[in-house]
Amino acid sequence: MALSDRFHGIVILGAPGSGKGTQAKLISESVDLPHISSGELLRANIANQTPLGIMAKGLIDSGNLVPDDVAVPIVRDRLMQDDCKRGFILDGFPRTIPQADALNSVLHVLGMCITLVPYLRVSERMLMQRLMHRLTCRVCGTTYSLVSLSPGDICEKPDCGGVLFRRSDDDPDTQRKRIAIYEEQTAPLISYYAERHILKRVSGEHTVDYIFRKLLEAMRSSRTCDQI
Repeated sequence: MALSDRFHGIVILGAPGSGKGTQAKLISESVDLPHISSGELLRANIANQTPLGIMAKGLIDSGNLVPDDVAVPIVRDRLMQDDCKRGFILDGFPRTIPQADALNSVLHVLGMCITLVPYLRVSERMLMQRLMHRLTCRVCGTTYSLVSLSPGDICEKPDCGGVLFRRSDDDPDTQRKRIAIYEEQTAPLISYYAERHILKRVSGEHTVDYIFRKLLEAMRSSRTCDQI
């Protein structure tokens, strides 16, 4: 059985700065499954001025979190696209237990399930160090470190050419707030998925390549939907 044939869905958990977006992209390229970032979905809906995007923009502009009745339909619509039939990798969703329950309901209708939930564990001190030194490509979203590059430099990925910038929310106060929200709302998902025996704890304080190898090992040893 091919590695990608084992999966319907992977959910990557981790606090802001844990590296889950980077690892989701690497897994996506390795097993040829779509990487679905909830943040990118929201930004696309806002840019395209869809009804859900207009609603989300109003909430974000007023400083509020996007509620389940906006976030869930956006992810549901994406999961119903043809490229997700073999499986998918979710990054940034679900963020709460109600969202996880809603995701299960959507996947049940589609005849799918979540088979693996890697949790990238990183200390708050390292999270803050990473976020304070992060640059992001405006085109592909790849992240880099201020240690080796500067705002205005060009993305190093082939055929990209995007300009690197520092996100406006990568300041200490905002990041501490984001980490606090994660601990309050998203961290309970660790127990939620552990009880379903599909959680895999992985240290996120190693190199990108080391973490990626550990995730591939977890994928090879995970169960399939008919075993869950």
